[in-house]
Amino acid sequence: MSDGVDLRVLVVDDEREIRSFVRLMLGQCGIRNIDEAENGEEAAEKLSNIAFPKPDLIITDLHMEKMDGLGLLNLIRRGKTLIQVQVPIIVLTGDQDSLVHEVSQQVGATAILTKPISADSLTGAVRTLFPFLL
Repeated sequence: MSDGVDLRVLVVDDEREIRSFVRLMLGQCGIRNIDEAENGEEAAEKLSNIAFPKPDLIITDLHMEKMDGLGLLNLIRRGKTLIQVQVPIIVLTGDQDSLVHEVSQQVGATAILTKPISADSLTGAVRTLFPFLL
């Protein structure tokens, strides 16, 4: 069994298909503890709940209703949730604009993947952050 089984990941995306794809790819890395949120607002509520298991990694879409990925990044990096401000955050976006990518990095994205994401790019980014995964 991989050490990765103990990792907990929060996947935030307004598209159920993307959340399912990410869950499947994380499973290939041995990660089974996966929580989901449909938007940044729902994720922020979970991350501010003392009873919610804190994630070791967050994977979030950039463009969502209610609260987008930049808003969520900002809340986390400013310490407005109950998780470590340094938690790695991978941003998924269909936006090809380099300025959007730069702003995401400035706000605190650990990595940015452009949709459509491939299995290799997602698992590669996760394994870069957690090299002990198989």
